[in-house]
Amino acid sequence: MSEIIKNDDHILVRPNKDIVESMAGNFRSELQKVIADEKKDIIIDMDGIEMVDSIGITSIIATFNTLEKIEKKLKVINIMKDVYILFTAMKLDRCFVVESK
Repeated sequence: MSEIIKNDDHILVRPNKDIVESMAGNFRSELQKVIADEKKDIIIDMDGIEMVDSIGITSIIATFNTLEKIEKKLKVINIMKDVYILFTAMKLDRCFVVESK
């Protein structure tokens, strides 16, 4: 279960482990529930996350797509160098804010 902190203008989500196939389904469900309940911008704080696989990336992209439909934004922060390189190689930084550690 991710740590979810609700603020006035956004929701901060801190995954508690690497975003890989074994947890990505639950992570995606958590994000979709937060969006449905709050309809605010989402910040995913990836401090401590060392790996994101293709299923994890799909979960993050799905979150971006859902937020875009309701005119809200996604920001992914504190990304470790290797994951940041992957996100920028996939040009995800052109879709939403991606900030390395």
